[in-house]
Amino acid sequence: MSKKRVTLADVAKMAGLSTTAASMILNGRPDTRLSQDAHDRVIAAAEALGYRPNVAARGLRTDKTHTIGFISDVVATTRFASGLIKGALEAAEAAGHVMLVLETGGEPHREAEAIAAVLDRQVDGIVFATMRARELFIPPVPQDTPVVMLNATNPRHQVAVLPDEETGGRMAVELLTRAGHDSGIALIGQSDAAEHDVFRSATVARRVAGIRAAMAERGIDFVAEESIWLWEPETGYAATKKLLEAGVRVRALLCMNDRLAFGAYQALAEAGLSVPSDVSIVSFDNDELAAYLRPGLTTVALPHEAMGRAAVELLLSGAAEGEHLIPMPVVERDSIDVPRGSAAHD
Repeated sequence: MSKKRVTLADVAKMAGLSTTAASMILNGRPDTRLSQDAHDRVIAAAEALGYRPNVAARGLRTDKTHTIGFISDVVATTRFASGLIKGALEAAEAAGHVMLVLETGGEPHREAEAIAAVLDRQVDGIVFATMRARELFIPPVPQDTPVVMLNATNPRHQVAVLPDEETGGRMAVELLTRAGHDSGIALIGQSDAAEHDVFRSATVARRVAGIRAAMAERGIDFVAEESIWLWEPETGYAATKKLLEAGVRVRALLCMNDRLAFGAYQALAEAGLSVPSDVSIVSFDNDELAAYLRPGLTTVALPHEAMGRAAVELLLSGAAEGEHLIPMPVVERDSIDVPRGSAAHD
C-alpha cells in the first residue's frame, strides 16, 4: 500500500495555523505579517512531515510550473556537446526549475512528439538545441510558449544563443601571427575556391569569415587550402599528407576543428616532422582529445556550458529577440611555436 502524500493541510495542522497562513510562509511571501515563531513552526512541521509542494496544483494557480523543456537532436547522447545540457541544468537548478530533456535524433516526427510531451506537462518554456550549429526546422509551438534556440536558429523563433564564431576565427589567426607566422600557413578543412556556392552552416561561414578577415588585415595568404566536407581524423590525415607529398612548404596549419588536427598530427609524425618545432597547429572546438594529444593542441573552444546557461537564463527572463553571441575562449597548450629558421626560434 502506497504511503499517503503529506498535504499542506497536514503541515498547517501540526504548526497550529491555517492552511492559508502555512501556504504564504512556504511560498516565501514577504508580506505575511506572521510572527517569526509562526514561520519557524511551519518550516519545522514541513521538514518533520517530509512535505513536498504539489507543483501541478501550484501551476494551475500561478500559471507557472517551474519546469523547462529541453529538446535536442543528439546532444544528450553524444559527449561532444553534452556541455550544452550541463550548463542548462545548472542554470535551471539555480532558478529553482526542473528541466525535462528529450532527444529526437533529428527526426521530424519525434520532434513533434517531443513538443507535445513538454506542452502536455505545461512547461514554462522550451529550449531547442542542436549538437552542431545549424538552422533547425521546428513543428508549430503555441505563440504564448517562450522558445530559445541553443546552438541553432529558426526564422519563427528569434531568440538564439550561438558561439561568437567570427571573433573565434580571428583569434585563431592571431595566435599564429603573434608567434611570428606570416607565411607558410595552410588551411585544413575549407577552401573558398573549392566550396563556391556550397552551404555548410551559418556558424561555419562566420568562422571562415573571421579567419579570412584576419588574414586579409595582415596581408597574408594561405600557402594552401584543403577543402574537406567531413571534419574527421582520417580526412585531416589525408589532406595533410597530400600537402607534404606535394612539397608544399608548410610552417603552420590552421585546422577547422580538433578532429582534423588530430589527423594532421599523425601525418606530420609519419613525415618525420614534429609539432610545434617544425609545424605549428591551431584549431577549434576544444574537443576532449585536444588535451590528450602530445604536445597538447591549442584550440579556440566552443563555450558549450556557458551557452547552455545563457539559454535558460534568457528563457526565464523573457529576453528580447536577437542573437546572443557567447565568446569562444582560447585554450593555449603547446602546439604553437615561432617559425623554424626565425631569429626568435634560433
